[in-house]
Amino acid sequence: MRAVSRKTAALAGGAIIAAGGLGVGIYAGVSGGSGTVHAVHAVHAGRAAVHAPPPRPPLRVVSVTPASGSRDANGADDVTVTFNEPLIASDPLPSLSPAVAGTWQRWGKTAMFTPQTGIPAKTRETVMVSQTVSGVRSVEKFSFRTAAYSTLRLQELLAQLGYLPMSWTAELGAGVQDESAAAQLAAAYQPPPGAFRWQQGYPSALHSFWQEGHPNTLDEGAITAFEWDHGLALDGQAGPRVWAALLRAAEKGAHNQHGYSYAVANYSIPESLTIWHDGQQVLSTAANLGISSAPTPTGTFPVYEKLPFQIMKGTNPDGSHYADPVQWVSYFVGGSAVHYIPRGSYGFPQSVGCVELPYTASQRAYHYLPYGSLVTVTR
Repeated sequence: MRAVSRKTAALAGGAIIAAGGLGVGIYAGVSGGSGTVHAVHAVHAGRAAVHAPPPRPPLRVVSVTPASGSRDANGADDVTVTFNEPLIASDPLPSLSPAVAGTWQRWGKTAMFTPQTGIPAKTRETVMVSQTVSGVRSVEKFSFRTAAYSTLRLQELLAQLGYLPMSWTAELGAGVQDESAAAQLAAAYQPPPGAFRWQQGYPSALHSFWQEGHPNTLDEGAITAFEWDHGLALDGQAGPRVWAALLRAAEKGAHNQHGYSYAVANYSIPESLTIWHDGQQVLSTAANLGISSAPTPTGTFPVYEKLPFQIMKGTNPDGSHYADPVQWVSYFVGGSAVHYIPRGSYGFPQSVGCVELPYTASQRAYHYLPYGSLVTVTR
């Protein structure tokens, strides 16, 4: 029997770490009977090869919301850009032009922009996406336009703030959940459902000027009153500045402090002027309307200018000119105004297109005809 060498015995003691890599040692003991020594086998595994990941495909835009070219986007909604690959931290985020306050976030394959308060109505917004392919940088652009604000919401806010002769109440659980600017702007695009209720005491003729959800004469007067209160140009139209101020007023609860007035000047003899304020008749007086050759315009118009005193100048029907001192002047259409001028009597056609009143009545009328008050001249 050949002796087992020390080297062989050492190898038989356990696993072998093979040079140049990881070794898996297979132990072989000495047979009890025959004394045969099993060979010690070592399986060597070479160091695993490290493979680089496949190159990342160039990023490309799959979709944009709101869709490029759309013209009725909700400016309170998020803007999203979806790519063909998940975004990583080093990928540049899209941008908006004109800039809008808000934040961009990465969500998988999507970049999402959440506006702080929203994008104003009728705004052309462009989403710009920067990309670099083969070392060449390019910018892809997608444009959309936000919708107009809702006329119905305009009326709801004007009623809530006291600029219409009615109240508005949201359906239970359907109103604006908070008074924040973002919530008010969202409602301007999608008005909550609710109901208008007329204030009692006004003549039924006033109801005929109202049309829910559509521009109308009552809206024009209410907007004019709001414009005056907020230092805006008086045109009775809900333009961008009016809407911006209206949303701020709704957020702050800035209510009309003048109440609501309506006046009717009647050509029936004796001619008269009657004013209702906050549902109560506050004045009924004799008046002088325009002569046949210079009549007071008939229709319904909002008061657009007020002067406690002026020298009123104009041309008489015979071509002569006048320059009369008048007081308590409330203009409602063109050069026609409710005002005081001394006359020997009132109740008959004597003016050159105006509504003339006695002094005390004129002073009272001036107080009860704030800017935006509707004046109806009827025959």
